Amino acid sequence: MKLWGGRFTGESDEFFAEFNASFRFDRRLFQADIQGSIAHCQGLADAGVIAASESETIIQGLKTILENGQHDRTYFDQHSAEDVHSFVEARLVELIGEVGYKLHTGRSRNDQVATDLRLFLREEITKSQSLIKDLQNAIVTLAEENIDTVIPGYTHLQKAQPVLFTHYLLAYFEMFSRDLQRLDEIFNRVNIMPLGSGALSGTGFPIDREAGAIAVEEAEVGSIGRSGHAQRRSASGVKVRTAVEDIFGPTRNEEREGRRSPIQADAEICFLN
Repeated sequence: MKLWGGRFTGESDEFFAEFNASFRFDRRLFQADIQGSIAHCQGLADAGVIAASESETIIQGLKTILENGQHDRTYFDQHSAEDVHSFVEARLVELIGEVGYKLHTGRSRNDQVATDLRLFLREEITKSQSLIKDLQNAIVTLAEENIDTVIPGYTHLQKAQPVLFTHYLLAYFEMFSRDLQRLDEIFNRVNIMPLGSGALSGTGFPIDREAGAIAVEEAEVGSIGRSGHAQRRSASGVKVRTAVEDIFGPTRNEEREGRRSPIQADAEICFLN
């Protein structure tokens, strides 16, 4: 399926067609494309643009395609699509017939691609944060096991002063905490839904963008899934926070004044804000 060939009568150069195709790498957006397409389809039905029965047929077809793609490794190799978006549409039409073409009503490839990328990146950011937290937990465990170990601290390639191995390890804990903060900031920028923007400045169909965002993941247009993301972060951060408190308890003055040490405060801010 050629997305741009409507004005041309001849075939494109084979080398150019291969160079222009992106399916070999943008197939990673497959699940995100299905997710966004289901939300868009529900929006079309809610706006009365397509019939409820058509919406049900399209959504069921999309779910079948998703299941096939997740369980059949050869599913993507059996089709010469230009990109993942045309792949999904072609598979949908093969499965349910001409009604599959109605899915693209009121949607441009522009807002479709932008939405897919943001959904994909949200998931990748969350996965990366989970891996970092696992690493932090491993660091804290190693620090607990070596609480009395002393090592030389270096500066300018020379031994400078003795330091606790635990202190050295938890310096890396804090570095990774800052990485989590950076990923949080990126998540906030990514977590905006372009679906419904159309090719440039919206669509002529009365599609409810807020309903579309809810359909994507029960959230507002400007912040899809933020609350759920924050809950996952705080739940997985509890173990790290507790372990750090066990290693670096408050000083006597901090106990009297009800304050925590800086390393405790940093850990709690990172995981529970």
